[in-house]
Amino acid sequence: MNGPENSISGNRAEILKQEILKQYKSVRQFAIEMSIPYSTLVTALDRGIEGMAYGTVIKMCEKLSLNPVDFTSLERGQGLGEQIVENRVMQVYYRLNRNGRRKAMDYMSDLVLIDKYQSAGEE
Repeated sequence: MNGPENSISGNRAEILKQEILKQYKSVRQFAIEMSIPYSTLVTALDRGIEGMAYGTVIKMCEKLSLNPVDFTSLERGQGLGEQIVENRVMQVYYRLNRNGRRKAMDYMSDLVLIDKYQSAGEE
C-alpha cells in the first residue's frame, strides 16, 4: 500500500508517536495507561494506524487531546464534543460577511439574556 493514503496514515502515526513522547515518558507507559498491548501500539506507530480499531484511535486522541479527524491539538480541558461544536460554529461564522457576523453576535448576546439558554456551570 504505497501511495498517498499510506503516507497520510504514516503521518498520523508519526503525529501520535510525537505527541505520546511529548506527554508521556515512553510509548510503553502510554500503552499501559491506555490498556493497549505495547506490541500492538508499536506496530501501529511503525506501520500506520489504519489497522487499528477506530474506537481505539478515538480513545488515544482523546487521551492526548488531539482531534481524531485531522490530529490537530485540542485545547486542554475541553471535551472533544465541545471542541467540534466550537469549530463548527467558527466555520460558519467565518463564512459570514461583516454584517452577518455583527448580526450573529447580536443574536448570541440576546440568547445569553434568556434564562433557558444560559449555561449552568457547564464550562
